[in-house]
Amino acid sequence: MSQVIHANIRFLRQRLKLTQAEAAARMGFSRSQLAGYEGTIKPTLEALVKLSDFFSISADHLLRTALQGLSEKKLQELTFDPVRHMSGSQLRVLATTVDAEEQEYIEVVSEKARAGYASGYSDPEFIGDLPRFQLPFLSKQRKYRSFQLSGDSMLPIPSGAWVISEYLDDWNRLKDGTRCVVLTRSEGIVFKLVYRKPQDPLHLLMVSQNPEFAPYDLPVSEILEIWVFKLVLSAQA
Repeated sequence: MSQVIHANIRFLRQRLKLTQAEAAARMGFSRSQLAGYEGTIKPTLEALVKLSDFFSISADHLLRTALQGLSEKKLQELTFDPVRHMSGSQLRVLATTVDAEEQEYIEVVSEKARAGYASGYSDPEFIGDLPRFQLPFLSKQRKYRSFQLSGDSMLPIPSGAWVISEYLDDWNRLKDGTRCVVLTRSEGIVFKLVYRKPQDPLHLLMVSQNPEFAPYDLPVSEILEIWVFKLVLSAQA
């Protein structure tokens, strides 16, 4: 196995602005395992598959191509397929909780749980430990989750409010201007108006309802989950 893989793993993790602990948790490794793969330890075949899937790059490029010397444009070509990603074909099975009748709960991600959710979103044990409830008027055919907001970027929805949102597995169905809770690799959870960019399929435009916050482009490769806003619960009048 080529020695270039160690530098590639370290480079790709740093490119995502993740610590070893954060990246390891998302891939199901211990921090020491990932540190070994970035050092001198050769990944097993199973580990190589996890690394390839997480970084959205073929195992062949991970093993043989010195990625650090490539331009950002070339890296995007090697590490990201927008068609597959937007259609959800690379997404894992969503972790969820159900009652005795196999009806799904609405899990609650509080402000305190936001940091943990960013690394534990795909961990059934983490999701199973979240508070949960059900609302009888929501569709039993859809998956919902509640997130507590932080900050004033989406006023008049206030900081501290709870937004109940529906899981979106195929991002091609996303309509421009939809309010969404978006889980990203580097920023964690954000709540924004989301717009597609036909001229630039590698990015989505993120817009705040509060004009004091400037819009920005978010690479689609940064996105882990999209939840479409449905209703808000707030103690404020």
